[in-house]
Amino acid sequence: MLQIGEMIQKAVTDGCSDIHLVEGLPPKCRRDGHLFSLDDTILTDDDCEAYAKELAGDQYEAIRTMGELDLASAYDGIRIRVNLFRQQGHISAALRILSSRIPSLDSLGLPPPVMAFPEFNRGIVLVTGETGSGKSTTLAAILEAINCTREAHIVTLEDPVEYVYEPNQCIINQREIGRDTRSYSDALRAVLREDPDVILIGEMRDRDTIETALTAAETGHLVFSTLHTNSAADSIDRIVNVFPTNFQNQIRMQLSTCLRAVLSQQLLVRKTGKGRVAACELMMVTPAIRNLIREGKTPQIANSMATSAAEGSITMDNSLIRLWKSQAISGKTAREAAWDQDYIKKFIVG
Repeated sequence: MLQIGEMIQKAVTDGCSDIHLVEGLPPKCRRDGHLFSLDDTILTDDDCEAYAKELAGDQYEAIRTMGELDLASAYDGIRIRVNLFRQQGHISAALRILSSRIPSLDSLGLPPPVMAFPEFNRGIVLVTGETGSGKSTTLAAILEAINCTREAHIVTLEDPVEYVYEPNQCIINQREIGRDTRSYSDALRAVLREDPDVILIGEMRDRDTIETALTAAETGHLVFSTLHTNSAADSIDRIVNVFPTNFQNQIRMQLSTCLRAVLSQQLLVRKTGKGRVAACELMMVTPAIRNLIREGKTPQIANSMATSAAEGSITMDNSLIRLWKSQAISGKTAREAAWDQDYIKKFIVG
């Protein structure tokens, strides 16, 4: 049986992003979106328990009461994000391999207006997408750009801490939920008393998180956060629908004044079959979009984005068309990732 450290090193050497440990299966890795076996050894229940105990350390007992556990760790300098969980009476593990180096913002292939995000002084910027779409990496690159170019106080609230920043021109405090503070709610109540200029909220997951983000933005802070949504319009609806009906108009008004941009990402396999490339929808919040948010006309946002390309907005489908034209992705990949199949078929053949 491979040791955890050996397994992680092998996965990194093979260019993998994730490792899965499940009873009755060999260790599995994900590379470029596809799963394959890292080793031929079939894992037993005892194997999985042993791996979990090593990964969790003194937090292992928490799994007995909670059923799952999130944490971050490092092996031979390789940082990983770990989720341990029980299923069908057995324990399983999902390990996400984190880059030891925060990439530069201009190396990620993001839309050009994103390069200006580190210059924002206030407001809310959302990075959205499904799990594994590169949200954390994009946010880390933005914060690192701020760290290198501005004198500011950055506070991050994360569950768990993923990328570790080395202060450059900024003061950086990274608070891990469950270790440095009991909960998101406790951390959020305190964050505005910590004199931050920039706040990273790991995920806008509930009413408390959203209300704090809005309050922080309204009081002159720059707030970054994530949502598990696939488009700018979906993100607006997700935020508004967290609140009771009688509060929703107020939230739309606040959001329309605070929101600066929404970047939605997908990571797609390159045409060569090796490596992945980001397809990005970007909504830069213009006066027209602010009005649509206020009036609850989110279905019209995509049309407004399509007509505001001069301000930097781009729809996901137009991003896919650009990637196909540049030979970065195949026509099949573009069609599978598209929101509007009829629209994209007008431009993509083969």
